Amino acid sequence: MSELAIGVSYGVATLLVMFSGMPIAFALGAVAVGFMIFFMPASALDTVTQNVYEEMASITLLSIPLFILKGAAIGKSPAGKDLYSAMHAWMGRIPGGLGIANVFACALFAAMSGSSPATCSAIGSAGIPEMRMRGYSPGFAAGIIAAGGTLGILLPPSITMILYAVAAEQSLGRLFLAGIGPGVLLVALFASYAVYRYRKEYRVALKAYEGGSKAGTAFESSALLDTHVYTMSERVEMLPRVLPFIVLLIGVMVALYGGFATPSETAGLGGVLALVLIAVVYAIWRPKQLQPILSSTIRESTMLMFIIGMSLLYSYVMSSLHISQGAAEAVVAMHLQKWVLLAAILGMVIVLGFFLPPVSIILMTAPIILPPLKAAGFDLIWFGVVMTIVMEMGLIHPPVGLNLFVIRNIAPDIPLGDVIKGVLPFVGLMFLAIFLLCVMPGIATGLPDLIMGGPK
Repeated sequence: MSELAIGVSYGVATLLVMFSGMPIAFALGAVAVGFMIFFMPASALDTVTQNVYEEMASITLLSIPLFILKGAAIGKSPAGKDLYSAMHAWMGRIPGGLGIANVFACALFAAMSGSSPATCSAIGSAGIPEMRMRGYSPGFAAGIIAAGGTLGILLPPSITMILYAVAAEQSLGRLFLAGIGPGVLLVALFASYAVYRYRKEYRVALKAYEGGSKAGTAFESSALLDTHVYTMSERVEMLPRVLPFIVLLIGVMVALYGGFATPSETAGLGGVLALVLIAVVYAIWRPKQLQPILSSTIRESTMLMFIIGMSLLYSYVMSSLHISQGAAEAVVAMHLQKWVLLAAILGMVIVLGFFLPPVSIILMTAPIILPPLKAAGFDLIWFGVVMTIVMEMGLIHPPVGLNLFVIRNIAPDIPLGDVIKGVLPFVGLMFLAIFLLCVMPGIATGLPDLIMGGPK
């Protein structure tokens, strides 16, 4: 059987098993083991556990459960609500400031927790009702939170970027730094759109409010004309509960980029400090209170590491059967123009994002797409950032769109169609960010080059 036939069979079998409803980890493992039985020596089966263990015995991967612990500690505490309240108090009176406050709160919480769903849940549970009461349409309010939550896989520490660094054999420190500039760019684009859209939303809501008042009926945004202005003392009173977590974020970044600790040591430091902070700030220290945090960490870490292990076995079989090498050689042999190649690869990632989470996309496609991109002269650190933004879109577009379902869970009265309409403009802004990164790659590469020196 030719390499082409084996490769096509491998891809078709993977799609069939995944669409059967089998969990991703089991699907990838089953396909990999099946092809080992039929197309590799019998002795290869004896090395399955050894290969999986060796692939996962990475000091970089050790940071994943530790960052998950840090995120769970923050996500399961009232930190998100307090962060949102402080942002609201300081920015709520700016025209469109509530939308900006939600974007900033999502960005900060995402940077602290590293989780997109946790960001949507923590900030959205308080932010969506507040925005709806002040003239934001349900779909627009949901769109701001869903899009803001995607920053969790771009702003460091990002589990998605950790996996890309492992798959692409790139510096994790450089990759984390490269995500900061594009992250700030997306925050600025989201906040600018929130201000622009708010003006229209406010006029419509005000008209409906006044019409409802004249008719003697209640309007959903009953607090639309709330004239309460937070005093400086009220604003300052909200800071003590937020500042420790901001200090934690800054401390983790300084430890990592200052060369004081490795990524795994930084993750451990962040996890321990997060537990200490919730104990001091929120008195969460008793075993019964910590149980949900630890259970969530173990459950998510186990699930993610199992997917990683099976994905690495899947990639190992692809390499052993020369599927990934053959596919990469075929792409190079097409002699596509540099930017056409990039567009084709990103288009494939977008389509995969319809069905698969970022973790699986990275580990399944990296062996195929990275060699042609490197041969075409693309900086793999820069591409990692671009790919991450593309996978952010997968979190907010149907049919899988994880963040969409998180929003539906915290705001079940908002129709899914309205949520999708609310996020589509933000998908457009992500495309704009990718275009800007292509035109000005220094947005991503400038900071790591400045701090860590040019690529070697």
